Amino acid sequence: MAQVEATTERIVAADAENVFDALADYKDTRAKLLPGQFSEYQVREGGDGEGTLVHWRLQATSKRVRDCLLEVTEPTDGQLVEKDRNSSMVTTWTVTPAGEGRSRVVVTTAWNGAGGIGGFFERTFAPRGLARIYDEVLAKLAAEVEK
Repeated sequence: MAQVEATTERIVAADAENVFDALADYKDTRAKLLPGQFSEYQVREGGDGEGTLVHWRLQATSKRVRDCLLEVTEPTDGQLVEKDRNSSMVTTWTVTPAGEGRSRVVVTTAWNGAGGIGGFFERTFAPRGLARIYDEVLAKLAAEVEK
């Protein structure tokens, strides 16, 4: 199995602390940021960053649906890590200052992909599809925090 990785980033016109707080707010803000590929969103424990346990279904393609149960940690300042209990998938959100009143938000998702020809297609197409989904999340995040 090969590691599959998708990374997306965006500069947001808001300070890093406000952007991070919005991302870490699983109770209220995060649900508003998710596009239609996400369903069955439910905070099961916590709701504010470290210690949160959140569930959702991610329909990456018409045939591929992931049932995700994510444990959230904050290993360093400005970083949220979501580890899926149901798979090898790990998503890392990193928010850093990018000048006066601006932030850089980078989201990287990695997982152990399939082997063989299926794995080839997964490594080729899944990162692009996931990047499109996270582009939507980042656009909604920008709209939320740039108010």
